[in-house]
Amino acid sequence: MRSIFLAILLMAATPMVVASSDWLPLYDRVDPELQAAMDKRLNSNPEWARLIRDRKMAIGLVDLSGSTPRFARVNGNQMMYAASLPKIAILLGAYVSFDDGSLEETEEIHTDLADMIRVSSNAAATRLIDRVGMKKIQTILQDPKYGFYDEKRGGGLWVGKRYASSGPRVGDPVHNISHGATATQVCRFFYLLAEGRLINAERSAQMLNDLADPHLHHKFVSQVEKRAPGALMFRKSGTWKQWHSDAIMVRGSKWRDYILVGLVESSSGETVLRQVLPAMEELIAPPTAAAEFANF
Repeated sequence: MRSIFLAILLMAATPMVVASSDWLPLYDRVDPELQAAMDKRLNSNPEWARLIRDRKMAIGLVDLSGSTPRFARVNGNQMMYAASLPKIAILLGAYVSFDDGSLEETEEIHTDLADMIRVSSNAAATRLIDRVGMKKIQTILQDPKYGFYDEKRGGGLWVGKRYASSGPRVGDPVHNISHGATATQVCRFFYLLAEGRLINAERSAQMLNDLADPHLHHKFVSQVEKRAPGALMFRKSGTWKQWHSDAIMVRGSKWRDYILVGLVESSSGETVLRQVLPAMEELIAPPTAAAEFANF
């Protein structure tokens, strides 16, 4: 069995677990000032403005650098095909199953979990879907305890097909998407992990361990590595044809403490996501960091 020691160390890089009396769900963390700044910045780029207007681009940002989290989103409840990004739902399904005793926690399964997240292995994802059960994953996503798929909020995270050519396809109830996500629900996923509230603090730490040390150095990761080489990253992305998605939580490098989620349907989606990260960082950077954005 993998040692939990590294996971606990990684958990130390996230906020302390917030007391129940002080904690608020992400829906209640929308910050009008940050929202206005995001709307203005994204719409200043004609390509981004067109994609947003056509509902082919969704962005979510959670600023964790202050005393209280601040949330802003554009097309936050717009569900889109997200390729491999919804593998985070399989990750959750596995840890719920560990916790309820329906899945034995073995080194083999932990290896598959890490490979599914860090190198986005489709084979590992498919083995895990088969072990946990696709129906159970969907039930967890729709469980009000987690609320990651909510028809009243446009849908959300969904896994309705193995990451393989064989097997049944079960599209989500609202949009009939096989592997889908909304920016808001993915932000919630990382937000709950950051505060140790996804299942519980120990399981949150284990999931963060799997999401750490991304091995695919593109999209958001490429920009963080260039701009803040010492930052700690927790990440999952997805790409298939014109659909590009990325989700990252950045911690531990000066003021860079945030969650950023992007979903884009465009042949230039990879480039769009690379450009969006510094644009969103600029919204939360202190005045002393202005020089970092001078040439952007």
